[in-house]
Amino acid sequence: MTNPTAAALIARSNRLGADPTTTNYAGGNTSAKGTETDPVTGEPVELLWVKGSGGDLGTLTEAGLAVLRLDRVRALRNVYPGVEREDEMVAAFDHTLFGTGGAAPSIDTAMHGLVDAPHVDHLHPDAGIAVATAADGEALTQRIFGDRVLWVPWRRPGFQLGLDIAAIKERHPDAVGTILGGHGITAWGATSEEAETNSRWIIDTAQAYIDEHGRPDPFGAPLPGYEPLPEAERRTRAVALAPVIRGLASHDRPMVGHLTDTDDVLDFLAHAEHPRLAALGTSCPDHFLRTKVKPLVLDLPATATVEEQVARLRDLHEAYREDYRAYYDRHATADAPAIRGADPAVVLVPGVGMFSYGADKQTARVAGEFYLNAIRVMRGAEALSTYAPIDEAEKFRIEYWALEEAKLARRPKPRSHATRIALVTGAASGIGKAVATRLAADGACVVIADLDLQKAQAAAAELGGTDVAIGVAANVTEEDAVQAAIDATVLAFGGLDLVVNNAGLSLSKPLLETTAADWDLQHDVMAKGSFLVSRAAARVLIDQGMGGDVVYISSKNAVFAGPNNIAYSATKADQAHQVRLLAVELGEHGVKVNGVNPDGVVRGSGIFASGWGANRAKTYGIPEEDLGKFYAQRTILKREVLPENVANAVAVLTGPDLSHTTGLHVPVDAGVAAAFLR
Repeated sequence: MTNPTAAALIARSNRLGADPTTTNYAGGNTSAKGTETDPVTGEPVELLWVKGSGGDLGTLTEAGLAVLRLDRVRALRNVYPGVEREDEMVAAFDHTLFGTGGAAPSIDTAMHGLVDAPHVDHLHPDAGIAVATAADGEALTQRIFGDRVLWVPWRRPGFQLGLDIAAIKERHPDAVGTILGGHGITAWGATSEEAETNSRWIIDTAQAYIDEHGRPDPFGAPLPGYEPLPEAERRTRAVALAPVIRGLASHDRPMVGHLTDTDDVLDFLAHAEHPRLAALGTSCPDHFLRTKVKPLVLDLPATATVEEQVARLRDLHEAYREDYRAYYDRHATADAPAIRGADPAVVLVPGVGMFSYGADKQTARVAGEFYLNAIRVMRGAEALSTYAPIDEAEKFRIEYWALEEAKLARRPKPRSHATRIALVTGAASGIGKAVATRLAADGACVVIADLDLQKAQAAAAELGGTDVAIGVAANVTEEDAVQAAIDATVLAFGGLDLVVNNAGLSLSKPLLETTAADWDLQHDVMAKGSFLVSRAAARVLIDQGMGGDVVYISSKNAVFAGPNNIAYSATKADQAHQVRLLAVELGEHGVKVNGVNPDGVVRGSGIFASGWGANRAKTYGIPEEDLGKFYAQRTILKREVLPENVANAVAVLTGPDLSHTTGLHVPVDAGVAAAFLR
């Protein structure tokens, strides 16, 4: 059973973490002190519950709390070796833990344990950081809060910062918190409710002061030509630029992207001071750990052509990489971690928005959220004073902090399809759904395209939230609908790496009963549809310059002459030859094109459920419910082919182990000798 003190802490944390202007995702920490019975002595023991390393306040649960013995935490004062060796104190916290399990203590644990208050909040609110990063932040703190909130000069998070805040609390018993220079706020209270009230009071008071006393034009005069494009035009331009920008941001390692085109971002980029402010970078440690030391900013108006913007972005990217390497070389010491890559994590395009990047969709989205926080911080600081973030050397010390490097090293090994963005057609059921499920399980971001939007969205929801999968409507026989699905993919995840042409249908009829309409329908969906999808996808893949995969779900019928099946088998043969043709044509761009030839997949199949199964069963003279068994018995292995078997083949063809394979058709038919490839 959760201790009542810990339960109140979790509830407070969830409330504070629900508002991104109060603290960012995985940023800040909260704590509470209370007692429990020591199971060894049977005596009460004073404990500290504090959000652990890597946790998120908005979604914090009991498992995300580190639980420590307060007397042992405070005893660490006696062994503290000083600022130059304070990183050693993180390991020392392990020796103060109470019981087993729980989260690992974070670097901010000292702040919570040493401050003499039952409840402590450390947050990164936009309004608080605006004061903390103002050039005259200390004077502003006094002016806004009087003696209720004290100024703490910038200090890297750690044990000494905890000692500093504890000393201020001791010297100023009437104070309710501090502004941490360049960083954020810390507040405390005698009860959980009081700590939360004091945190919110500091944030609200700072924001009210900015609103009342701030300049109306903190970002300077409007820049002609840099105003936001109309929404439809903005999205069209984003679709055109996103693959190119993703390719640039993935020069060192593949990245997933996220687009933010909110009013705050577009307004920032439409005013004269945005180049100066962007060059200064972010300040709060949580911000630039996600956004890198500064963004890449396109210095062309929104009225420039796509071709002009693309050419300039390529030049700016090379300059950014050189500048970042120089930044690393200026500050790296002999024992510094190796450079982690010189590509930008945030790219700002006036009139269009912000493209942010990460190792997965959530990381990319959160990077954008953090830079949006930074824009709001700059707005507040410039409204009151001048934005003055911590200096470059301090930023480097945190970005390449040994403790951060250790945290990165603890991450699990990436899954086979991590960072890959996949579009699967006909994916709301059957083979397509199994393929989408497998790719998502292997780490890909997946777009489920289907004629039925509701079914597509429901299938996507089964895979997780929109950071994992989305559902879109797509009639693959229509050029505009196909392009819309490709555009939706690019806008959702930043680009495209992998396309699975799976959409299909079949009408099982002998030659004399097959109408021209039957023929046209099947060729429109599978032959023409696959062509349209592959063509639209190829444009993105080529613009990205990152290679990619196109997979056709063909059929054993592409090479096997089954009875009463002229239209279906002919269009499958068309698809099979598209694989060969496109493998040759797209190979120079690093794009692999392969096919999968399944036998009849009965279980879960939309095609079979729509009448195809009944027709095939009638052709073979068996009950429809026995069709799967019938197909299995005519194979060499005597096994029924399931949707998951086809999905396995797609995963292998598009995974790292077959990086040199293209133009191949993989039979997934349990062995049909008549369909052997020759």
